[in-house]
Amino acid sequence: MVNATVEGGFYLMGFSQVQGILIIHAMLFLGIYLAALMGNLLIITVTTLDHQLHTPMYFFLRNLSFIDLCLISVTIPRSIVNSLAGNTSISYLACVFQVFFFLFFAFSEFVALTLMSYDRYMAICCPLHYETTINDRVCAQMVVASWLSGGLFGMVHTTCTFSLTFCGPKLVHQFFCDVPPLLSISCVGAHDSEEVVIGISVCLGAICFLSITVSYIRIFSTVLKIPSTEGRSKAFSTCLPHLVVVTLFLSTGTSAYVKPTSDIPSVLDLLLSVLYSVVPSVLNPIIYSLRNKEIRMAMRKMMMT
Repeated sequence: MVNATVEGGFYLMGFSQVQGILIIHAMLFLGIYLAALMGNLLIITVTTLDHQLHTPMYFFLRNLSFIDLCLISVTIPRSIVNSLAGNTSISYLACVFQVFFFLFFAFSEFVALTLMSYDRYMAICCPLHYETTINDRVCAQMVVASWLSGGLFGMVHTTCTFSLTFCGPKLVHQFFCDVPPLLSISCVGAHDSEEVVIGISVCLGAICFLSITVSYIRIFSTVLKIPSTEGRSKAFSTCLPHLVVVTLFLSTGTSAYVKPTSDIPSVLDLLLSVLYSVVPSVLNPIIYSLRNKEIRMAMRKMMMT
């Protein structure tokens, strides 16, 4: 039972304080983590070794899989260890790093998803200009831009969050250090600077989502004109799952960050955090490997050699 303040650190309240439930939670998260690990590593390996998959689409997919690996590794392993050890404490510095890297990889992933939608738009709607527009140099620049923007986003958000003073028992009602539960235990709530950063973040997210939506509206209007049923099916099977992941990622993350902070832990808060911090990293490999004919063929080729 947590009944004291960690000197210079925090307690991560997690899902329960009952030992049996903690073990179940650890086993469940371990299974999820291993699934995400194997799925994303498989995509990275297959798209790297198979030269037929050295195209912009799979270059962006390889980048997305690497980000997914990093994103889920920021939160899940520590949560598993804490549950098995029965120790939910986290040092102040470790919490700072966890917030920074989570925001870094989360924003980088959203930018990467936006770039992937643009890539699909150019491939389907402007096929004659695709190879000249989306070349190797442009792909590298776009990926570097996603990482730099994620790093800047994480740095600004983390600086504003930890410029606050935290009062009383530092009990973070979450299974990892995240901005909303930290704001709820600050002495005066969110400062103006943090509110401005959250507002800017929501605006950036809205711009990315609008860009993705416009891209897919144009893609779907073009796809519907394709006379071949097989061609329409292939385009929809590629784009619709991508859109589902983007919508899930943005809607749950935005809901967690813009809703008023509360001192009372909520099951909804934990559910939302799992949806935007864990689920995308597990869904992406399933969507882009099991549903992708070219990747399945490349995997069979690898297993036969």
